[in-house]
Amino acid sequence: MGGAVSSGVDNDSLVDNLISVEYIKTPEVERVFRAVDRGFYYTESGKSQAYRDMAWKDGNLHLSAPCIYSKVMESLELKPGLSFLNMGSGTGYLSTMVGLMTGSFGINHGIEIHEDVADYAQKKLDDFKTTQAIDEFDFSEPVFTVGNCLSIPHGARRYDRVYCGAACPVNWKQHVQSLVGINGILIMPMEDQLLKFTRKSESSWDCKSLLPVSFSSLVLPDQLPIELTLPPCSAPELQDLLRALIRRDLRRCIEEENPDLWKCMRRTPPSKDKATNNGNYTSFNIVPFPLADSDDDSDLDSDYEPGYIQRHIMSRESFFENS
Repeated sequence: MGGAVSSGVDNDSLVDNLISVEYIKTPEVERVFRAVDRGFYYTESGKSQAYRDMAWKDGNLHLSAPCIYSKVMESLELKPGLSFLNMGSGTGYLSTMVGLMTGSFGINHGIEIHEDVADYAQKKLDDFKTTQAIDEFDFSEPVFTVGNCLSIPHGARRYDRVYCGAACPVNWKQHVQSLVGINGILIMPMEDQLLKFTRKSESSWDCKSLLPVSFSSLVLPDQLPIELTLPPCSAPELQDLLRALIRRDLRRCIEEENPDLWKCMRRTPPSKDKATNNGNYTSFNIVPFPLADSDDDSDLDSDYEPGYIQRHIMSRESFFENS
């Protein structure tokens, strides 16, 4: 279980609480947490639990506790143009937030073992694309594939950022690490710790423990697994690139004309020593110990310097050639 129950009645209240205990630290991560309503990914029967700091499960559907996702989002060090692999993408909640930070030049892939969950995630993604957030952000749309993430061939493709949403058996550690590029970051639970691995070279890694956690294990593939084919990669079409640039310029114009717009939109959470209980906020101490998590699961809108598009197209083409 994530921690003490928040009395927040909506997504903003939940984000306020996560800020007040410093699980959300940066404005970029705060912004995407506010843009992607956690309750949107719950079934009707589970919505009463949506804004509590606890894991949720309904059949094969699953969401980790908010404190876990906030720690993951902060630790991935996301920025526009990165490639991301979500091993156990679940409802698509995390993948959608990541896509808002990696932008239209990014690559956003999710592997989900349950077909009904992948269908649910796609439906939620289609609905999300009709929301206001699509106009406010540059978005790397997630692509979901059904299969066992451990059936990805060893080193089949390397990503800048990888998240594994279930506990990785120690003997599969190197297999998962083979999907991470040089200077890439892998976050995954292993041996009751949420670990952050940073690849420094072909053979050397930095490892840091982020939280003590209790996740259920990845489902191991059959003895004779069929190798999973990763989502196809193709260079973005010119029309899509132009659309993204036009939207970026429109957002930049709005922000230049209204420099305090984002400041006005941000809410000031209660201080730790002056928490109120007036129905809007309640302070709480997060104990980051989620209940049996399973396979679930910016430099935002900054000006692109000269040569940005050409460099990112070239980097994507290199990614495709190595796929």
